Amino acid sequence: MKRKSQHILNTSSNLLGFCLVIITSLKVAKLSKGTYLDDFAAVASLLLMASCILSFLAIRTESEKKSYKYERIADLFFIIALTALAISVVIIVFLDLIN
Repeated sequence: MKRKSQHILNTSSNLLGFCLVIITSLKVAKLSKGTYLDDFAAVASLLLMASCILSFLAIRTESEKKSYKYERIADLFFIIALTALAISVVIIVFLDLIN
């Protein structure tokens, strides 16, 4: 099986930066009260951080079995975080439509 760890690591770290920008923007604009947007972005940030760590471990570990396990978990966390980001985007669009 072709290893995806490096791709997951790069993409997760980029999306983690995006989540942190969302959270910071909400705090600066004082829009975080009354919406779930910052909650979804925070969950996505934590999952992406875990995905980054696990994909790094998958790259660095010597054991092929552990590497595969870390990679699969990192992939799962990445997909869940991507879903949370999609929900965040829907909330942003919804907030824009009602304002």
